Amino acid sequence: MTVSERAHELAMAAAQAAADKKAQDIVLIDVGEQLAITDVFLVASAPNERQVMAIVDAVEERLLELPEKAKPIRREGERGGRWVLLDYVDMVVHVQHTEEREFYALDRLWKDCPQLPFVDRDLVDAEAAGSAAE
Repeated sequence: MTVSERAHELAMAAAQAAADKKAQDIVLIDVGEQLAITDVFLVASAPNERQVMAIVDAVEERLLELPEKAKPIRREGERGGRWVLLDYVDMVVHVQHTEEREFYALDRLWKDCPQLPFVDRDLVDAEAAGSAAE
């Protein structure tokens, strides 16, 4: 794994923030071996522009709450709300409308790169509650 500790921390916090806003198909791709400019791509999608923007806002807010606050050095695509990119140097977040995600297929483009495991905290809590109820 080529992901730095900082990139991993950012990726996990951003992925959970996206999941909390009901992002779909959250994928963390370790691109460190292929790119010198970043370690991780976070790719997530949403069915409409309003939700894309809500996910982006949630990611930014969560990363500002970290002990070592993280602010994006670049934010692109905000006006259209169909594909917003947040560049945190160690990690780049791509939040895409479902149609853009299917068309551009970043997952397929980077399929040779390993993925970082991410499990939504709420799913783990729901499974634990279900097991306790049995």
